[in-house]
Amino acid sequence: MLVLSISSLKGGVGKTSVTLGLASAAYNRGIPTLVVDMDPQADSSTGLDVPTSTRVDIADVLAAPKSQKILSEAIIPSGWVGDRLGHLDVISGSPRAAEFDRPSLSERYLRRLEDALTRIAKGYRLVLIDCPPSLNGLTRTAWTASNRVAVVTEPSLFSVAAADRALRATDELRQRGASDLQPLGLVVNRVRAGSTEHDYRIQEMREMFGPLVLNPPLAERAVMQQAQGSARPIHSWPGKPAEEVAGSFDALLERALRSENIRGRRGAAPTKNDAQQPEKK
Repeated sequence: MLVLSISSLKGGVGKTSVTLGLASAAYNRGIPTLVVDMDPQADSSTGLDVPTSTRVDIADVLAAPKSQKILSEAIIPSGWVGDRLGHLDVISGSPRAAEFDRPSLSERYLRRLEDALTRIAKGYRLVLIDCPPSLNGLTRTAWTASNRVAVVTEPSLFSVAAADRALRATDELRQRGASDLQPLGLVVNRVRAGSTEHDYRIQEMREMFGPLVLNPPLAERAVMQQAQGSARPIHSWPGKPAEEVAGSFDALLERALRSENIRGRRGAAPTKNDAQQPEKK
């Protein structure tokens, strides 16, 4: 089971959109996937057509991570798939989760989500965690439970600085005990074709972070917002633009799944060959 956190340390860069795009790619491939909505705004839950007023949610799981009963009740099917568990499931977000978003939490608290995920009775191939846009308790809890962190950024000055802080923070947390944690890389989102500024910032990121800048960059397309507004996976949205966006998420998902092949190399950043080899179709 690959546990992947989707994070940013700056709001408004499209972190939830990337989570939903990866969930759509996994659903389209038939990969058993669980989405954990750690953001108190619960936007991923809304995009996955899940009520944000479920009886049991992520706040309950974090409050009682060793309760198999609570965990089982918290896992519900995405509205994308109907009412059957097992293909694309969700632990919905909740404003109550903000009580766990304190800047400083003990190691015992930080391992609560990890404890809960080890108790999942049925198997998942992939767990996607949508994190809040901050580096407080909820994000650190998600990272502690994760094998990989995808940092979402935009091609702008402030977003590049936030991405650098996020990569440094993942390394710090790994050294402090989350030994399985590695960066998947930077997902450059909302790229406008023909923008000189965007081209400059992407080149700047490649010079700063090398192979950690993931391909392909995600183009800014209205179809992504349209699909989210209708609570539908991008892979089911009609038209050539949606097909192109879906293809980009397919490539990112494949990159994430291939990263499991180097999970045993603890402490080693992805190499140039790891990051740049052609994506398998």
